[in-house]
Amino acid sequence: MITRVVKMTFRPEKSEEFLHIFYETQRVIITQFEGCEKLDLLRDSKNPDQYFTLSYWRSEEDLEKYRSSEYFKQTWPEVRALFAERAQAWSLLPQ
Repeated sequence: MITRVVKMTFRPEKSEEFLHIFYETQRVIITQFEGCEKLDLLRDSKNPDQYFTLSYWRSEEDLEKYRSSEYFKQTWPEVRALFAERAQAWSLLPQ
């Protein structure tokens, strides 16, 4: 199992747009990818424009298939255009 954590900070006027994109399309489509077990969205308690996605994948190969998909290549630039700063990401293994 791989846990993928992505930290995203949005321009204040773009947070609602991100939430719309996430809940209307991304959440449904990403969880339908083979190997995606779960996808959570969390908001920072002190910075309302900072979000974290936690996605849980059966394997690193499944995660990479998603990251190489046409869907990811089309939607990531759309989300990235809303950022106030560059996103950070980590792939974590259980111990």
